[in-house]
Amino acid sequence: MAASAQAPAAGGRAIVNLYDGTRQLYSDKSKLFITVIDGNHQVRKQDFFPTATVFFTGLPLFDNLNDDYTFLASADGYKDTGYTPVHLAPNVDQIVDLMLLPKSNELNFADATWTALSDSRPELKTLLANGAASEDEAANRYNNIMEDDEGLILACLLNITTAMQQIQLSEKTPFDYLKRVIWDRQGPNHIAQDRFFAWADPELIGQLKRATQQPRPEFEPAPFALHPGATSSYKQIEFGEANVQLTFHENDRLEVDGVNCVMVEPDIDYFKNVINHLFLEVVVNAFGSLTDPKAVCVLRWIAGRRAGIPEFNPLYTIRKA
Repeated sequence: MAASAQAPAAGGRAIVNLYDGTRQLYSDKSKLFITVIDGNHQVRKQDFFPTATVFFTGLPLFDNLNDDYTFLASADGYKDTGYTPVHLAPNVDQIVDLMLLPKSNELNFADATWTALSDSRPELKTLLANGAASEDEAANRYNNIMEDDEGLILACLLNITTAMQQIQLSEKTPFDYLKRVIWDRQGPNHIAQDRFFAWADPELIGQLKRATQQPRPEFEPAPFALHPGATSSYKQIEFGEANVQLTFHENDRLEVDGVNCVMVEPDIDYFKNVINHLFLEVVVNAFGSLTDPKAVCVLRWIAGRRAGIPEFNPLYTIRKA
């Protein structure tokens, strides 16, 4: 007799790996609590687990959107984490890498000192030094944002520049078009924990327009009305979470290294579409209303692992305070 059309076929599999803010497998004593939810919002698995790697088998399959699963994880003393959608299919082991951050945490910039940048990100150091009267001035303004606001401003700068370096346009990356960072600490164009401003080669705008017109677009035009003085904006659409948005202020110009540059305002939002990520609101709610670079780091790292791109490494780690 033929199976009912409503009857799910068993067989979905997923390997969940839990990492901490140092990008190493979770090794704390607190047991992990993992919830597995199908696309119909039905909880299929929910339990405590003693290890950082858990292999789920026999998850119901429906051959429709109900196979888009959500995986959530938590542990005592840690912020919740998760990812959706993870599409399950017969005979496929889906890898789901998640990151847990301690509720009481601190940023570790040991690999992101001004001296260390010479080896780890020399091109970033060159950009950050541009416009400074001396090496000491460049080092001082960099060290100031490392120390101020618990390091959140520097974490934001490292998040966004790292993400920009991972985006390949038809010619170069968005990072390659940046000429000089604007280091203002006050005023409308000040560097902050959720964005910074820079002078960029206007050719970047043409590259982004081209990226919106590809058969599989990498960017799409984005609203810019909430950015005072902006004239255009483009948002990356590669991931469900933590996409780069580049907003241009084309009426603001400065000649830098012989190029008539435009002002660009890069930032990273949490979600491409919050409605589609209802279950992941728990991931960011504990961070407050203003975009938190630590939450961005977690979301971007998870999204990159799911996409199979090189690991997102903004040079800093997040450890227990």
